[in-house]
Amino acid sequence: MRFPRARDFWCTTVSESVLIRLTRPAGLTRATPDYFVQCNQIDCQYVETNALPCPLRVDMFRDVISGAEMARQARREGW
Repeated sequence: MRFPRARDFWCTTVSESVLIRLTRPAGLTRATPDYFVQCNQIDCQYVETNALPCPLRVDMFRDVISGAEMARQARREGW
């Protein structure tokens, strides 16, 4: 699955604009479609967590995830 390009987002934790993008864990076996929102601020102490007080949430990309799930289901059903 291809994810869209990075989006601009005003991060209240670092008080500046950051770039965010939806990612998935690397690896060939993915039993569940776990997603993660990644930002370009490597110095932020919450950069790998998506947990409070980090404002990044997977729901910010709900439209992208829904589209991917629909496409996956269509492939399984053979169109």
